[in-house]
Amino acid sequence: MLSTTSYTALAEFGRSLLKRPTLSEGLPLISEYAKQVSGAKRCSIFIYNPKIQMLWTTLADGVEKIMVHQEDGIVGHTVKEGKPILVNNPYEDNRFFHAIDNKTGFVTENIASVPIFDSNRHIIGVFQLLNKEGGFSTEDIKFMIFFAHYISGYLELAMLFDDKATLLAKGIE
Repeated sequence: MLSTTSYTALAEFGRSLLKRPTLSEGLPLISEYAKQVSGAKRCSIFIYNPKIQMLWTTLADGVEKIMVHQEDGIVGHTVKEGKPILVNNPYEDNRFFHAIDNKTGFVTENIASVPIFDSNRHIIGVFQLLNKEGGFSTEDIKFMIFFAHYISGYLELAMLFDDKATLLAKGIE
């Protein structure tokens, strides 16, 4: 259960987030807040494009952009199943996509992954936390579900804002 202090911190986070209309401005704030509250070492927010069946990070702490097919990894299974996935031994889980660790040199010890839904209940992304000391629990998943709901409206609007800005930059309206 969140304390009054936690709710105050969440409200302050929300006010700060609303001052950042683009994904590139808002996602670092989301990541830092999520890591601080959860105790995770890393946070990745994947955006999902069903037309090309790909997920990509607009933010992945410490690494370049990551692109994953919707069939690959814990992130792909999160989209496929449309529900949270908690894996405290990823190297023993056949859904785990080793290629990302191999490419980045990062060693994933545990993963908590939840889908992010838009206002029409379509999956628009996946919110993942990695490497929490002692592993993730069902309480962590509850926080992540709540937080994914909290940030989903922002993400939906920021993606629309980014799309409109891209079109305007190309001279298309």
